[in-house]
Amino acid sequence: MKNFLQNILKKKENNPDAAPKKDAGEKGNKKINSFLEKIKSKFSSGIKNKLGKQAIQGEEIVGVELTPYEIRLAQLNNNKNNEWVLEKFFVHNIEGLPENTSVLEHPDKIGDELKIALQKSKIETTNAAIAIPVTSAIIRVVTAPLMTDEELGKAIDTDSLWENLVQLTDNLNDYSIFHQVINRDKEKNTMDILFVASKLSDINGYTSIIKKGGLNAVIIDVKCFALKSAVDQMNQIKGSIEESNLTAVLEFGLDENYVMILYDNNPIITDIFIRSQDRTTLQKSDNQEEMDGLVRRYMTQVKQAIQDFETKYEKRIRNLKVVSNLSNVDSYLGSFRKNLANTGFNLFDPISEIKIPAQLSEGVKLANRSYLSTVIGLAFRKLDVFGYYKFVTAVKNINLLPNRDSMIAQKKAKIFSNFAFKGVVGVVGAIYIILFGLSFWQISSLNKKLTDYDQIVSEHQLKTLEKAKFAKELGIINKSLELSGSIESNKKISFRILAQIASSVPKRVKFNSIDFDGQNQVIINGVASTDQDILKLIGNLNEKKLISQASLASMTLPEGNDPTKPKMKGFKVACTVESI
Repeated sequence: MKNFLQNILKKKENNPDAAPKKDAGEKGNKKINSFLEKIKSKFSSGIKNKLGKQAIQGEEIVGVELTPYEIRLAQLNNNKNNEWVLEKFFVHNIEGLPENTSVLEHPDKIGDELKIALQKSKIETTNAAIAIPVTSAIIRVVTAPLMTDEELGKAIDTDSLWENLVQLTDNLNDYSIFHQVINRDKEKNTMDILFVASKLSDINGYTSIIKKGGLNAVIIDVKCFALKSAVDQMNQIKGSIEESNLTAVLEFGLDENYVMILYDNNPIITDIFIRSQDRTTLQKSDNQEEMDGLVRRYMTQVKQAIQDFETKYEKRIRNLKVVSNLSNVDSYLGSFRKNLANTGFNLFDPISEIKIPAQLSEGVKLANRSYLSTVIGLAFRKLDVFGYYKFVTAVKNINLLPNRDSMIAQKKAKIFSNFAFKGVVGVVGAIYIILFGLSFWQISSLNKKLTDYDQIVSEHQLKTLEKAKFAKELGIINKSLELSGSIESNKKISFRILAQIASSVPKRVKFNSIDFDGQNQVIINGVASTDQDILKLIGNLNEKKLISQASLASMTLPEGNDPTKPKMKGFKVACTVESI
């Protein structure tokens, strides 16, 4: 795959149809042009950094969290003392929707309720940051050959990168995709890319609700990263430096359940499976035996996620910040601590370090303020049109808005216009006039060449489009050849992997199928008598040398009511294996 991607990136350099080279006369001015470009680049970078800081300070964005039972709104600003202040806050209850429904199933109802909530909250800004559920997003960290930002852009434009590294089951055009380079390793000549995607149909569903309510969605985040934003901001205010590089969050409740560990900008998210009867227990039950059973099943999965991380990264998780929408979450925290004695479980307070005006103090006097974490995290977001956060932090500027590029361009134009109004652009213009004046003597000799060059470039663009088509077809052929060449060499190690999987099977576990994706993942479908048998299987797999990680992908309940037949639970286990 590495050679395939590198070939694509080098293709333009080797293409005989590439744009014509400059003639000998132009080479004589190479040093002057290079010097001028360096001066302009340095000056432009300084201006952009200044504008970037000013832009994020002047943005007004309201965080909007949509749920089937309530709408949460929050707006934050910095005061003169550089303290965060909760400017606006409002929680609007929604009545009349059925249980276990979703926001996208009732867009008109939610949109109307949002309009009412905005009127009552007296929020004036129309720019909104929203978050989609974790279950609606695809979040992966992929490793690719080391590339510059320009080379990465070219690989993405041809669809070759995501097709080879992510391998989505659906067409890429059906997704809104965000990516960010989170690590470059020059020694290994590789880099890690955060890939976040969601179906366009889901994104459009949320944006239409926001629009119906009277807002303009400028940021579409994912709930887990909104939580991360809130946690990061609290750590920064408190000065918790030791936690800045390792964040562990547990979302526990009726909507979503997962453990998110973010270490060195790498998000590791593990879904926690709960049964339908467990949701009923969370909502209504006061039976201690039922609650204890739920906690045991829940904490087994949490413990496994923590152990997997600690084994792989050799880092200790000492504390999990718990976020929950349950009013009785405190009753579960004690049980969590008993089941995982060496790990702390503390209810996260997203507004503990935020200034609360007197008129809003009553509204935030809640026993459990952790459920406000998402909306507060969204309120911390900035559009960041100049990429300021790209250089000062990571995993903080995720935006799945499909038209974000055009919107950002419009925002930039507006900011530049305001900048010019203040007179700063006049200075920039004067400097550029001086710089271009130094090279004015070159212009007359280049006029005719530019006319001819435009025609050649036009022809080149047509050939470039043809080249992109051929490159994509060539990529498919190369990939097939690469895979076919590795079949024979992979036999021995494939048998070893299968042997290790076979030796991991407990007595009361039966496999229905074992599927291999052709890369580095084996999917095991089977049935087991108990949850413990499934967990034992996962534990056995994780001990094998050729299996780097095994985790529960899904679980199904027993079917049928025949008392003569044993009830077996279906499961799907995903195993990441060593490269074949």
